[in-house]
Amino acid sequence: MAVSCCSSTIDFDSIPLTALNFTVRKKLALYLNPKHVSAADWTALAEAMGFEYLEIKNYEQYQNPTKMILENWQGTSTQATVGKLLEMLTAVERVDVISDLQGFIEEDCRKYLKKKQLQEQPVQVPEVDSCVPKTLEMNGITIADDPSGHMPELFDAFICYCHRDIDFVHEMIRQLEQTECKLKLCVFDRDVLPGTCVWSITSELIEKRCKRMVVIISDDYLDSDACDFQTKFALSLCPGARSKRLIPVKYKPMKKKFPSILRFLTLCDYTNPCTTSWFWGRLAKALSLP
Repeated sequence: MAVSCCSSTIDFDSIPLTALNFTVRKKLALYLNPKHVSAADWTALAEAMGFEYLEIKNYEQYQNPTKMILENWQGTSTQATVGKLLEMLTAVERVDVISDLQGFIEEDCRKYLKKKQLQEQPVQVPEVDSCVPKTLEMNGITIADDPSGHMPELFDAFICYCHRDIDFVHEMIRQLEQTECKLKLCVFDRDVLPGTCVWSITSELIEKRCKRMVVIISDDYLDSDACDFQTKFALSLCPGARSKRLIPVKYKPMKKKFPSILRFLTLCDYTNPCTTSWFWGRLAKALSLP
């Protein structure tokens, strides 16, 4: 869906849903959370997104179901774009929402495109110095962040994973966030806004935003430079993992040797049939500790 604005055209279909910031998501929730007799609410949008009946009934327990379906849709669907969202709002006859929020949506999309353009351009500076960064780089790095930086989004656990293990990450979200556990997980591909240095954001989240770190161990994890950096950075914050507790999780058999850097930590083993029934409750309890 393309919208003409000030002699320029925004191709919303090419912009991921992650471009929509906290303000737009909050306003969407104000429109869609209340039950209406004459207008479609969040349940109609959830159906358009492809959620099943039982999933939608499960979302009713949350105070802000609109926020939850947006986050989970963008984390599980390759079609999660701003254009697709506008298309679905039109299909459920909530053009009033689009009309009222169009200016905010266009502003977020322009910011996303500007960040993307700057990221793709070669960096050229007249001189190199050691001054403190002049931009507030760590403000507004996650979807629910206050852009001013006054209320940074906090999490119960940072999930360290390889992209090939994303299916298990989705299962972890269902078991720990969408049940009575109601934990808040930091999943990089779902929660982090694009446009900032990956290593800087990761360090900020692990050190200052997350109480724990779950490391999903697999053969692919051992080949991931990103996972290696995240694990070693977290361990460097607390030698022996005494304060920033790391929890290694093994969810499928491995051909390679278990990483020696984590051998002294108690393993949460999903592959052990004798303890499978205790797995999620045990992990949830560990992540719930102060």
